[in-house]
Amino acid sequence: MPRTLICSLLAIPLLLLQACGDPAPEQVDSDSGTASAAETSTAPVPPPRASGSLVAAETEVVVTAGVDSTIEFLEAENWWGTPTDDEPLQVPHLLVTRIKPSWQEASQALPVQQKKAFFYRLMLPLVMHANSMVAEFRRGLEQARKELDTQGKVSPESLALLQRLAGLLPGETREYMEALESNTPELEAMIESLLYRLDEVPPGLALGQAAYESGYGTSRFAVEGHSLFGQWTYKDDGIKPKEQRASKGNHQIKAFEWPFDSVRGYFINLMTHPAYEDFRHLRAQLRAEGKPLDSLVLADGLLSYSERGAEYVDSLKGMIRHNHLYIADHAVLRDEPIRFLLTEESEEAAQQTRDGIEAMRASGEMQEILERMRLE
Repeated sequence: MPRTLICSLLAIPLLLLQACGDPAPEQVDSDSGTASAAETSTAPVPPPRASGSLVAAETEVVVTAGVDSTIEFLEAENWWGTPTDDEPLQVPHLLVTRIKPSWQEASQALPVQQKKAFFYRLMLPLVMHANSMVAEFRRGLEQARKELDTQGKVSPESLALLQRLAGLLPGETREYMEALESNTPELEAMIESLLYRLDEVPPGLALGQAAYESGYGTSRFAVEGHSLFGQWTYKDDGIKPKEQRASKGNHQIKAFEWPFDSVRGYFINLMTHPAYEDFRHLRAQLRAEGKPLDSLVLADGLLSYSERGAEYVDSLKGMIRHNHLYIADHAVLRDEPIRFLLTEESEEAAQQTRDGIEAMRASGEMQEILERMRLE
């Protein structure tokens, strides 16, 4: 068992999530340790509703002291469990929030399969949580469609959801979203377009791309900015590559406060950017045929994710097959509350962190932080 974990967590006050979107597939970057990158910009999505029952001030934060106790905890959680013929892979709802810079060096001392195992198993709950959010949004959209069909208008709750999600559609302005009314004639087309765009990503595909783009979390952009999918930005909110092509302008690699930010951005990129229309079309086709979303099938829709085109897709599919990532396509989150995992270097530091967390619970700061995390 390895002596160093891939991830430990950022201090709780820094767990702030931000929406992002609009990528454009682009070039290989020598800093990333990967074969492609993608542009990103802020998606015009209105502020979300306040956090509800999913995450509350009493949400458990597990704080371990040192690598041994962290490994012991993860083993007790059956983190290395495997699926059976009659039961899918059960994924703990335990979210990690930082890739430590020390992972670059520590990973070099690990057998390759151990390095991969940590990366995939600690990434999977993040992807699964993103998919659970998408599934909840889709249920809301389907409810809005039902209301429109039966009543000729949508409820205030459904209208609020549409106002929140309309920013995923091309050309929609914040002013239009705020002015949207429950019986607007365009609502039917809007709902259908959102259902087409806002859909799940098979976890095996997301794991494969994250591993490929971030070098299993070892790239400079991953450890400095939690950038796991090679997203680009021109808004001076990222990390400057050591080498830039003049033809590509003053691009940076988008930096994120937390790995889930990068996962969220990746999902929005696949939902919104014209370059991924083939991916969305293939996904909708699988839905229409009543087939499960398949990583290997949908990888064919990502020819534009990299300048390498078909070569990139072939490499990605090879990674999915070789590492059996398609197993994750059928995984399910355990029916349990969200928890967070904090890893400190010593028992003394761990106890200080535990005391700090309890102080924040008592002061109300914890609830404010959890609401800003936007996990719903």
